[in-house]
Amino acid sequence: MPRKKQAPNRTDELLDELLSDCQSPEEILGESGLLKQLTKRLVERALAGELNQHLKDADGNDSRNSRNGHSSKTIQSEHGELALAIPRDSPQERLRQRQSTFEPVLVPKHQRRLSGLDDKILALYARGMSTRDISLQLEELYGAQVSPAIISEVTDTVSEDVKAWQCRPLDELYPIVYLDALYVNIKVAGRVSKRAVYVVLGINREGNKDLLGLWIGEAETEGAKFWLKVLTDLKNRGLKDILIACCDGLKGFPQAIEAVYPQTQVQLCIVHLIRNSLRYVPWKDSKAVAADLKPIYRAATLEEAETALEEFAAQWDEHYPAVSQIWLRHWENIIPIFDYPMEIRRVIYTTNAIESVNRSLRKVIKTKAVFPDEDSVFKLMYLAMNNISKRWNRPIKNWRAALSHFAILFPERFKL
Repeated sequence: MPRKKQAPNRTDELLDELLSDCQSPEEILGESGLLKQLTKRLVERALAGELNQHLKDADGNDSRNSRNGHSSKTIQSEHGELALAIPRDSPQERLRQRQSTFEPVLVPKHQRRLSGLDDKILALYARGMSTRDISLQLEELYGAQVSPAIISEVTDTVSEDVKAWQCRPLDELYPIVYLDALYVNIKVAGRVSKRAVYVVLGINREGNKDLLGLWIGEAETEGAKFWLKVLTDLKNRGLKDILIACCDGLKGFPQAIEAVYPQTQVQLCIVHLIRNSLRYVPWKDSKAVAADLKPIYRAATLEEAETALEEFAAQWDEHYPAVSQIWLRHWENIIPIFDYPMEIRRVIYTTNAIESVNRSLRKVIKTKAVFPDEDSVFKLMYLAMNNISKRWNRPIKNWRAALSHFAILFPERFKL
């Protein structure tokens, strides 16, 4: 049976007709090109449609209203500057006072940028670019002249979003919560101070990652009082229980979590332990050392782990004695992991859960030598996290196998 011929697409026909006279990319994308002209005409047509609807609504309210020409307005867009003709109205009130009531939605009064340009600014800022670099980039790519001051105004608009995000309700239960720290330089009282940005990452019941919040504190000097505030904040936002908290020997954390979540088991984070171990190993041997550490934390029993640690020391102590010493020094905080079944252990030491987040955030903050204040840190990391979380569309590795074991190990707190 012959295939039915498709009816011609009117949109394609119009595009073919418009493009037929364009002989070069410049005539399509250039300063006076077709794309810019179409954008201008489309915006002006949309504004005219808005005014038509406004006049119809005014007639229904028994208000004598009419068109009153146009006003000129230049706005910045993704295609450079657009000189627009903005339609106006002129209501005739009983007292014969002329007062415009038309408020455009597409290009509001006093706005000098199309919303799409604001989105571009926020996207560039989320990648760690400075306001000056963004200004240069917009001019180079789109011919849009946007000052660093205006870019700062655009990024400031997310401040309320940051506050709402930091206070948003949380799930009642997160089986695993990771705590980590990234370090930044912030101006405090006119002086540059090294501060820690503490990242709290939860794994929810479905095995999906959820950044619970960000907190800024003194680098490596915060104690139980600080962590009590963080954990109380989490509890006030609806988080009632954490099964396992993985951290890197944070000062005062065990005491604070005992006060707020007394049933939570604290586990020294294997990810951090591996990272700290590799600091003493040159790049050429890092993969081999990391591979030889696996038999320790992947051992089926505590006895097997102790044997694996002895074998590791025999293999590497001659070159890198500090590595085995780190594991021996923290051994008492490591061994609780061997009380868990292998399915839960695999989830705990899966490096992708926390490392992928840290890696992405470090790429962003490393472009900033010094942040002017704490708000700028929150803005940048919030926007960066929005980008990162778009890729969180599946459970972490090994999660499904771990679910039934959580239910067995924590029968009253975790139900399938």
